[in-house]
Amino acid sequence: MTVPTASDTTAPARTVPAAPDTTAPARTVPAASDKTGARTAEAAGVITGARERIDALDDRIIGLIQERTAVSAVIQEARITSGGRRVNLAREMEVLGHYRDALGKPGTSLAMTLLELCRGRI
Repeated sequence: MTVPTASDTTAPARTVPAAPDTTAPARTVPAASDKTGARTAEAAGVITGARERIDALDDRIIGLIQERTAVSAVIQEARITSGGRRVNLAREMEVLGHYRDALGKPGTSLAMTLLELCRGRI
């Protein structure tokens, strides 16, 4: 870091090196790793790359949920138009079971959230 100094108001500013900060601990990892919690640059790079992949996956998941919501709306409209109910509880139980079987207990919670997004609260 340099500190600007000026000898008078007409002379251009010149820079001199600033004194090193001896109170701060030495860093072994770039500042970017502060966001990752990593202790090495290598780990920070792995985490950053993996997070980028997760962000891309999340974007795909959100897109799929939006697509599922649109398909669900078509099903609900057809059911209601034909005189049926908006929600088919037997089908919802199948969906809950499918998610539970695939993902365990948290899968049931995920499926409930997904069903709520697709059909609204009942």
